[in-house]
Amino acid sequence: MNLSSKIGDKVFTFQSVCEVLAKANNEKSGDALAGIAAESATERVAAKLCLANLQLKDIYEHPVIAYEDDEVTRVIYDDLNTTLYEKVKNWSVAELREYILKSRSQEQLLNTARGLTSEMVAAVGKLMSAMDLVYASRKIKVSAHCNTTIGLPGTLSYRIQPNHPTDSIEGILTSLKEGLSFGAGDACIGVNPVEDNVEGYKRVMTAISDFRDKYAVPTQCVVLAHVTTQMQALSQGAPVDLMFQSLAGTQKANDAFGISADMLSEARDMALRLGTSTGPNVMYFETGQGSEISLGCHHGVDEMTLESRCYGLAKRYNPFMLNNVSGFIGPETIYTGKELVRADLEDLFMGKMHGIAMGTAPCYTNHMKADQDDQELATMLCAMAGSNFFMGITGGDDCMLNYQDCSFHDDAATREILGLRPAPEFERWMETLGLMEDGCLTEAAGDASIFDQ
Repeated sequence: MNLSSKIGDKVFTFQSVCEVLAKANNEKSGDALAGIAAESATERVAAKLCLANLQLKDIYEHPVIAYEDDEVTRVIYDDLNTTLYEKVKNWSVAELREYILKSRSQEQLLNTARGLTSEMVAAVGKLMSAMDLVYASRKIKVSAHCNTTIGLPGTLSYRIQPNHPTDSIEGILTSLKEGLSFGAGDACIGVNPVEDNVEGYKRVMTAISDFRDKYAVPTQCVVLAHVTTQMQALSQGAPVDLMFQSLAGTQKANDAFGISADMLSEARDMALRLGTSTGPNVMYFETGQGSEISLGCHHGVDEMTLESRCYGLAKRYNPFMLNNVSGFIGPETIYTGKELVRADLEDLFMGKMHGIAMGTAPCYTNHMKADQDDQELATMLCAMAGSNFFMGITGGDDCMLNYQDCSFHDDAATREILGLRPAPEFERWMETLGLMEDGCLTEAAGDASIFDQ
């Protein structure tokens, strides 16, 4: 295994595969904060050159965190198809890139990917340009079914996020009505609660589920409390369509989140046995580059590689949705609009290569060097790349979590720009209310009073 490369007259030598992966990563403020980023553009190019020439077996034999030390590593390696790995282990990372970009078959790509570890998927993404990432991501479209189906060809779905700073039911329902009137909500109706407790969960979940049932909205409802809160509520008879949890790419970070692989398995089993959705996909995960660095649980591994490891963990549970929220933490992990766009494209590609029904939240906080133009550019590129879903937030400004994301108007515009439609059953429901015709919103769209008549 050669861990050196030459640029001009200078030879760069790296100490480990982990260091090569970190220094080959495109510029990210989180990596710089952790002291693992390339010190110059030249060193970054040298690391990419070194990475391109590594064989996949080099990465397999040198996981960024040892198998015996980390549960996420164990999940990734235990779930790997070793027969398929044996067929590709002598490929270089550069050869894997060429294979992905030349492939015409989604089935072939996803089958090959079953023989790749998450670090390999991250490695090949580091060698791709923005257009490469869009081109490769667009080749893969993974659908999933909870109560409705998302990810079908020609569709683009949205999660309505009707958060409220005091968990006011009136405020939540007001935002929910507006979102539905603009055609959002076919991915799910999902509320981030202010207070994480069973009684609060049941109060909010009952309200949005009752509204959904009253108007026969074909969708799924979720309250994004901690998974243990949801499990308690479910055991007490609360309606649960989707079981939510945030994930990280190291065991140490997941310990900080208060979760384990066994806990997630138990939650999924409960949702399948006691939940209110038809399934079989009943899990909703959120991830984002930099959470491990923010928590001090990164083990010297770069944030892109750790994000890929999140997907290696998530795929075990066959989720309905995985929403990437790189940019949510802020400037200590993703600082500029350019970093934001790059991270969103990387994450969408890596998630799809893991066979996950991926969505994206091209979000940013006001203390980042990013603005609405950056957010909209990321949205359009990820939509071109085949993101299953995006968020929908009143005014694009979450009044509880204090960050910026897609507005309901953005959602409608993105569908029309690319000629995409809602999930089929949701579109039929929109048509019965006179809000949509031939895949486009009507003049009645945006009038939330339709739900008060």
